[in-house]
Amino acid sequence: MKGPAILAIMIKAIRPLLRGSTYTGVLFAVLGALAGLPLALVALVPAAGMQASPYGVSAVLSLVLWGVLIGLVGLAGGTRRVLVRAARRLLRVAVPDPVKGAAGERWRTPVFFVLHVVLGWVVLFGGSTLLVMGVALPGRYAQGEARVSLFGWSTDLTGGWSWATAVICLLLAAVLFTGVSGALRWLAPRLLGPSSAERLALAAERERALAERNRLAHELHDSIGHTLTAATIQAAVAGEVLSADPAAARAAMRSIEESTRAALEDLDYVLGVLRDEQAGTAPTRTLADLPELLDRLRHAGAVVEPETVGDPALVQGTLSRAAYRILQEGLTNALRHGAGGPIRLRVAVEGEWLELGVVNGIKGGPSGFPTSGHGLPGLAERVRLLHGEFEAGPYGAQGPYGADGPHGPQGAQQWRLAVRLPIRLAA
Repeated sequence: MKGPAILAIMIKAIRPLLRGSTYTGVLFAVLGALAGLPLALVALVPAAGMQASPYGVSAVLSLVLWGVLIGLVGLAGGTRRVLVRAARRLLRVAVPDPVKGAAGERWRTPVFFVLHVVLGWVVLFGGSTLLVMGVALPGRYAQGEARVSLFGWSTDLTGGWSWATAVICLLLAAVLFTGVSGALRWLAPRLLGPSSAERLALAAERERALAERNRLAHELHDSIGHTLTAATIQAAVAGEVLSADPAAARAAMRSIEESTRAALEDLDYVLGVLRDEQAGTAPTRTLADLPELLDRLRHAGAVVEPETVGDPALVQGTLSRAAYRILQEGLTNALRHGAGGPIRLRVAVEGEWLELGVVNGIKGGPSGFPTSGHGLPGLAERVRLLHGEFEAGPYGAQGPYGADGPHGPQGAQQWRLAVRLPIRLAA
């Protein structure tokens, strides 16, 4: 083997010794040995009472009892949490906290704890012995007393053998430290990490959190988007009539105040949830609040032509809240992108279905309002979760209400939002 190849192998072998994680892993192992020390003292008590038994029998009994005690401590709920936090800090491995309420394989933590203690004692005794030999042998040789004794076997070291043996001992200690640290780093995620049941619980929890955040995003988009759109239009109206009609300007400003106050309630609630604070009761706006929404639109200068079929009061709970948000988003889009003509609003309770519709004219050019592109997809997702039917898009001259419908003469381009929701299933 050529010199460069040997040098590369030596560098590869030495590299783990230059990492701080190797030594923190050794510290983790030693802490395991110290944690098992009180249990070892307890395990020696029965052996002390077996003086008539052979030494080997009492030793095996003590070892078995020690392992059982370590396993029992590993079964304790707090043991896994302590081991996980120590492994993250000292072994620097990504091990998540145990999932509360999730069933896991309880044997995994005791097995890891037993291996942790055993490897700790291997490092404590084997590593310290090798280090002492590596440091002491050259000095003992200088004094003429270089002797190695191990398990009843001993030999005298003369000449350069004492230095060679010292180097070998130091290298073996380094290999031992690196191997134990790597073994613990490999074992920790597999034995302390989440079990199959815990992974399912974690996935379910992430799915619930994502669904809640998506719901809050929809709420913010619908509420804040509508408020800002209406407030922008109302501010423009107030500015135009401020001199000619101060009363109309004041009415527009009051409408801005009312709509922004409602939006602030929604914002405070959502921010409280996102910060994991104890948020107040979520603002609940239902179809009963629809007249107030229409009044704010009229203050903004919009012409709204509502049509009601049946009794909307029969729609309650989640369905009523979702219907309000759907209509709010539809009206917001009509304000932003509509041609400025009348907006036709339809709420129909017929049999087991709730039908919602918003129709408005379409501008030929840009609306002047920025768009995120999330409004209609968010509505479609909301309707899908309620097992409903969703339709949105432009219509030509015939339109959804006939050739000479309420939005202008034949030939006018229109936009329709149409939603059908099952009342019994979604309520």
